Amino acid sequence: MLTGRRFRVEFTGEQAEYAERIGAACRAVWNTGLEQRREYRRRGAWMNYQPQARELAEAKTEHAWLKDVPGHCLQQTLMDLDRACREHGTWRVRWRSGRRWSPSFRFPEGSKMVVDKLNGRHARIKLPKLGWVKFRASRDLAGEVIRSVTLTRDGRHWYLSVLVDDGRRTPETHQVAGEAVGVDRGVAVAVATSRGELIDRPFSTEGERRRVTVLQRRLSRCAQRSRNRDKARAQLAAIGTRERRRRADFCAQTAHQLATANAVVVIEDLKTKHMTKSAKGTLEQPGRNVAAKSGLNRAILGKGWHQFALALSSAARYTGTVVVSVPAAYTSQRCSACGHVDPKSRESQAVFRCTACPRPAEHADVNAAKNILAAGLAVIACEDQPRPAGRTRSPKQEPAGTREELLLPPTTAAPAA
Repeated sequence: MLTGRRFRVEFTGEQAEYAERIGAACRAVWNTGLEQRREYRRRGAWMNYQPQARELAEAKTEHAWLKDVPGHCLQQTLMDLDRACREHGTWRVRWRSGRRWSPSFRFPEGSKMVVDKLNGRHARIKLPKLGWVKFRASRDLAGEVIRSVTLTRDGRHWYLSVLVDDGRRTPETHQVAGEAVGVDRGVAVAVATSRGELIDRPFSTEGERRRVTVLQRRLSRCAQRSRNRDKARAQLAAIGTRERRRRADFCAQTAHQLATANAVVVIEDLKTKHMTKSAKGTLEQPGRNVAAKSGLNRAILGKGWHQFALALSSAARYTGTVVVSVPAAYTSQRCSACGHVDPKSRESQAVFRCTACPRPAEHADVNAAKNILAAGLAVIACEDQPRPAGRTRSPKQEPAGTREELLLPPTTAAPAA
């Protein structure tokens, strides 16, 4: 199956300068192509990839700076622009700013690229016009078919993203058949499971948070387009990069653990993009509780809800785990024991005490995870036997049996009444 490998590049001075020129050319092609598409839309016409690719070939004969960079990178930029306009609309695609956009370009012909192992820590790959590019070989690419290579600058360093086909296939059955777990994502605790596990990790230290506050104040006092402002922005970006990598590492490790130990993982179908929209409103209709909503948005984005869902889907491909998404309505207000729904049952962010049954108090996120698991098992009960992620299932009659019986493996499940 297709997967990605990311390595840190160690450019020479000339290679770093040339990579910057390639990124600038790709940015210019993107902005020019987007402006052309918008101009056509103003006149009620359409522009797509084919005519723009022909015009790019003509422009390369007139402009030496376009001819100096690899042509495939420019063509891939136009392909990415065409896909973005088709998926989001011409007017919603953003410009690529020279100050805010990180240079990035892709080499599509992976079959022509050669990887040479230098030693235990370093390797090199031969790229068009860049020559041999040295990178830190944190893992071996031997036996994997390279499809494409993307170079991206993140802060002060360049990174090599290799799309490979590792030759593996999704297993037909999970190694731990019959195991299922419900997962609730929260703002106080990142992940809570129906088994009572609370999985969390701080992604930034107290010192880093104080440093961010100092740098934000310094940034607000700096003059626009000044060197001091660029320095402050770079320091803020470095702290944000460390936090982002810790969050990605946490999501990947947690998703791997859940997918390895469970044949079925049930999560809520959360629209994170819509949930984290700003509440400022407009001049005619200003928003309410803007500060509280902003804090909630930061907490949701800080826990990486969407990133965890993507990591779980990726890990499920290798284990054969079925990932089921269920509606999130009332999962935090319903008692997992008696099914009574009451907002007052959730006494606080962490305590759930049912107002209808004498059940002892429980962690609110764990109670929600149990409700999520029950909803996921109900979905599976109306379908065929669980299959690996990405495979279709047909609806069938829901079998009789309790939730505990449905959790058992098929060989030990109790007979239907």
